[in-house]
Amino acid sequence: MVDDEDGYFGEPVAATYDQSSAEMFAPGAVDPAVGLLAELAEDGRALELGIGTGRIALPLSRRGVAVHGIDMSRAMVARLRAKPGGDAVGVSIGDFATTKVDGAFSVAYLVFNTINNLTTQDAQVACFRNAAEHLEPGGTFVVEVGVPELRRLPHGQTVVPFHRSPTRWSFDVYDVVTQAMSSNYVEVVDGRGSYRSIPFRYVWPAELDLMARLAGLRLRDRWDNWTREPFTSESGQHVSVWEKPAG
Repeated sequence: MVDDEDGYFGEPVAATYDQSSAEMFAPGAVDPAVGLLAELAEDGRALELGIGTGRIALPLSRRGVAVHGIDMSRAMVARLRAKPGGDAVGVSIGDFATTKVDGAFSVAYLVFNTINNLTTQDAQVACFRNAAEHLEPGGTFVVEVGVPELRRLPHGQTVVPFHRSPTRWSFDVYDVVTQAMSSNYVEVVDGRGSYRSIPFRYVWPAELDLMARLAGLRLRDRWDNWTREPFTSESGQHVSVWEKPAG
């Protein structure tokens, strides 16, 4: 179900988001990302696209980096505001592909597959342009996103399950023609079933590089993860850094 104001991340999702994604809030997932982003920010500001409940923004702010975020979901941002240090992070409510923020930034970033929340190629291209327009010369745009798992699809299959328990079933559905996909959740609580579906658009590393070029950015680094392990043909995700030319 879509909330008119908050999109697919309204109050029902925001209320349990930190718990349902608990592994992503663990120090092992957060600290390397914060460390790299703080290094890229240096003495400048950081812009988070899709700031959510502040998983990365809050510890980055505690590192002394001035962080501003953009997010459509007021419910998610309310959770950020309620946390210690939440008042130190500025937030603009809106679509992170198009919303403008005053000032220039040393680093802009999108983490945890959030680029896929933009469900058209045009929106993803607009996001790169928006990030580039906010960067100062020499600034960087960082994206963490999975590599599409199409090798898991036998011929004719479009559904890949990723969670199964006695009360919850989760699966992804792929359309390899349009690159549209969705994550779907079926849950039974007290004998009553619920169903939720969130649309995404998967995107290839080479496609992201072209989007960056259209925005005037150039690829500087690509790693398997935040600890800078090499990106290989076996990598299931990547952390990519594009740079705005200093000239």
